Amino acid sequence: MQRNIVEPGKLPLLLALTAFVLTFVITRGVTRLIRAGKGPFGNVEAGGVHIHHVVPGVILTVVGGFGAVASGRHGLGAAIGAVVFGIGAGLVLDEFALILHLQDVYWTEAGRQSVEVVVITAALVGLLLAGFSPFGVDDVTQDELQDRASVVLNVALNFLFSLIALSKGKARIAVFGVIVPVVALVGSLRLARPGSPWARRFYRRRHRARAKALLRAYRHDRRWSGPRRAFEDWLGGKPDPPRP
Repeated sequence: MQRNIVEPGKLPLLLALTAFVLTFVITRGVTRLIRAGKGPFGNVEAGGVHIHHVVPGVILTVVGGFGAVASGRHGLGAAIGAVVFGIGAGLVLDEFALILHLQDVYWTEAGRQSVEVVVITAALVGLLLAGFSPFGVDDVTQDELQDRASVVLNVALNFLFSLIALSKGKARIAVFGVIVPVVALVGSLRLARPGSPWARRFYRRRHRARAKALLRAYRHDRRWSGPRRAFEDWLGGKPDPPRP
């Protein structure tokens, strides 16, 4: 840990990730207890207004972020700032769906987006902690650094692959592809999902490609939608059934 985390200055990143994950887990546990009417917890209200935990989350994110930046990558100040930032980010992204829809959709089907964003964020920060740099330029030698054209070309190509994957309706692959170049390349080469901008533009007259894309999306969703929903229910809680 001393060689791989502390010396490179990654300790604040590790502390922020740990605080982020623990905050999300604890927050989901508390909200489940409130939902079930158990325990000493309850909703926070002021003047008849329900105060969502995204509010203190924003404050902690701002304070911790500026504190961490001002303290650098080493020292007690950086560690404290990282923890405060991680707690704030956990509170904010736990209600990401509320920010996106500007409605209290925490226990609805749309509220699953918060869980997805938290999982993706934690995974990406974990990759950064493990040594992966955006666009896959982490293991560049001194000679390669001098040849800036190759580095710029590498970044530009991988960014292009990520954009193509995103246009094909593969948002998760596009996000992870920013960190791992091979992922972006694979996502850019595979068939687009039906309804994506790429499919609407390029599959309009290619009936065979459109049919193949529909079949592949159907098989993929049939195979993985069940396990994914079960995981999200276990992690974030099962949404309320839709109202008639």
